[in-house]
Amino acid sequence: MDDDRSHALTPNARPHAASETIELLDRIEDGDARALSRAITAIENRAPECESLLRALYPRSGRAAVVGVTGSPGSGKSTIVHRLAAAYAASERRVGVVAVDPSSPYSGGAILGDRIRMSDLEENPGVFVRSMATRGRLGGLAAATADVVTVLDAAGRDPVIVETVGVGQDEVDVVRLAGTSVVVLVPGMGDDVQAMKAGILEIGDIFVINKCDRPGVDTLERALRAMFALGESTRMPEPPIVRTIATDGRGIDALRDAIDRRAAARDAAPGRARRRQAARARLTAMLEERLARLVLDDLLADGEFEAAVDAVERRERDPYSVVDEVLGRIRFGRPE
Repeated sequence: MDDDRSHALTPNARPHAASETIELLDRIEDGDARALSRAITAIENRAPECESLLRALYPRSGRAAVVGVTGSPGSGKSTIVHRLAAAYAASERRVGVVAVDPSSPYSGGAILGDRIRMSDLEENPGVFVRSMATRGRLGGLAAATADVVTVLDAAGRDPVIVETVGVGQDEVDVVRLAGTSVVVLVPGMGDDVQAMKAGILEIGDIFVINKCDRPGVDTLERALRAMFALGESTRMPEPPIVRTIATDGRGIDALRDAIDRRAAARDAAPGRARRRQAARARLTAMLEERLARLVLDDLLADGEFEAAVDAVERRERDPYSVVDEVLGRIRFGRPE
């Protein structure tokens, strides 16, 4: 059968594939921006060669501080990430930035708003910026974000900053990926109430009150500290709160210092627990993706999936029975 999956990176399928992969690995480890872009494009497109590349890169990763920056739209996340990346680069750190943008409803590609705002960083050799589309993925992170972070980590980018799409509480996925999660809040936008909702306080290792030249900064900070006090039995020590005006760079050095202090404690018990949680979530996500691909590509081929969609839409069948029927076709072999 002649399909894309038959062209996997094997000696029989592509005689020169192994040497190409080795060359690409060497270029990635040397920090070659073109090689990084090529590898990330392959990952986003789930190209046949990307899995072999990731298998080789994974043992070489795990050294970078991964920083997730999340918050509601309009909070200034992109400006903070821009200033942070520039500050790290100024201190001769090689930074990776992954900006997860909303998907175009027509093309499925990233709208690229963050890439446009960070365009001046493109000229900085110390900063590598990549925008990714969510492609309908909930949780604020693209499906391939963890793999892209692995590539940047193996390429010696440290820190790797992941900016999420900006949809509020749905962004809890960032905590499963990042060693340090930064939650950006703004006074006067109802963020004192938003911060009290389940999922927002829990994901933050560092809280940033941005645009702190606005009224209501003290009220927002008091609300945060009150919530920390209510949950102090599970959050010790209390997460730091950093005030910033990102548009002119005020508070960015203090934020960088707070991130570095957090990263320095990565081998303490909480840091190890976070890495284990991230590994568990990554394995679960990969299993879900592979099983979905197995079902759609193999078990529901030749238009059967669309036929099932039609039957469910017309209420001729219920989705629960369809799913049970499909899962009933899967046969898993067990090792002897």
